[in-house]
Amino acid sequence: MTTPRAVSSNNPKPLAHYTEATIAGGLVFLAGQLASDFKNGVPEEARKHPSFPFYGSDIKLQSRFILNNIKNTLEAAGSSFDQVVKAQVFLTDLNDFAAFDEVWRQFFKVPPPRTTVGTSGLLVKDTLIEIDLISATSDGSLIAVSSSNPKPLANYTEATRIGDFVFAAGQLASDFKTGVPKEARKDPSFPFYGSDIKLQTRFVMEHLKNTFAAAGTTLDHVVKAQVFLTDLDHFAAFDEVWREYFKVPPPRTTVGTTGLLIKDTLVEIDLIAYVPGKTSHQVVSDTGNPKPLANYSEAVTVGDFVFAAGQLATDFKTGIPKEARKDPNFPFYGSDIKLQTRYIMENLKRTLAASGSALDKVIKTQVFLIDLNDFAAFDEVWKEYFAVPPPRTTIGTTGLLIKDALIEIDVIAVR
Repeated sequence: MTTPRAVSSNNPKPLAHYTEATIAGGLVFLAGQLASDFKNGVPEEARKHPSFPFYGSDIKLQSRFILNNIKNTLEAAGSSFDQVVKAQVFLTDLNDFAAFDEVWRQFFKVPPPRTTVGTSGLLVKDTLIEIDLISATSDGSLIAVSSSNPKPLANYTEATRIGDFVFAAGQLASDFKTGVPKEARKDPSFPFYGSDIKLQTRFVMEHLKNTFAAAGTTLDHVVKAQVFLTDLDHFAAFDEVWREYFKVPPPRTTVGTTGLLIKDTLVEIDLIAYVPGKTSHQVVSDTGNPKPLANYSEAVTVGDFVFAAGQLATDFKTGIPKEARKDPNFPFYGSDIKLQTRYIMENLKRTLAASGSALDKVIKTQVFLIDLNDFAAFDEVWKEYFAVPPPRTTIGTTGLLIKDALIEIDVIAVR
């Protein structure tokens, strides 16, 4: 059994209900960090001086502010940038990417696997970027993984192995020379034959196979998936290809994104796997929760960890069920976001209980909101469920897979 330990540094204390970081099982799970002092919004040192608008760069200043705070968090956890095993970066404007990446290179000798996607919004006014990391404790032995796949233009590693876990960078359908290569797009002479999203998904999955083979594992041992789509109308076709690659599908979170870093790419896939041997995983079932329509497992356990699929407020029969929406006859009573959040949290309680865990064992959360104006009401409900709140990353998304869904919650826990 693993007992999570909360981490706190001298960084600014957030207004919302979450912990700066948690240590569990030799890994450090950080909350997403923004360039804010939580008093003045974006502080002076993280923004250009208004009298000198053509000097400096807001994205560089914000990125440096965040990474210096992350350094404090990692040090308080007994870790460092050298031990980061996974990074996710959410940008409000992908045009800021190149300048962000310049700063990123200054902090990492060996850059970790990274997923970078566009977000529709962040929780602090004028913030441009949120950075979400997983690190190892300083005694971890970290191995960079490289396969024969195309080498990225940006500053990140293909995958990292730490112990039995393999953290892969988010992968796109690109050869990093021509953009989306021929084999991942329809022939322009035959526009009604084939499917761009299927071709791109297959291209990405084949390259992920190579990545995991180089790490000593396979797609059969994937325990967590996140899928970012530029258009959720592509989901059904994507899911058809997904089924070809997984006999037992892993837990998955699928959300809309404002954009990806390669022109014309439609999907980015982010995976965590483990190397079989001493460790094996178990699919969690019989939780009493509604069974999803799509091809994924509700949760899996591997060692002391529980990886859950992103959960939405749905019964997968009627869409949003009655108990998760306001009564149309009483439109000014209650709150849809509170009802949906409570519905999800009750389902997560059952998922975790069936996994041998509980909400007080959650070590990492990500929350995707359609409308950030719903955040305060969501956070009220969140406080009801967590005496000691886990690290959390909250970002805006362009869409979720169920009509009228307002929120998706993604968690990792320990047993």
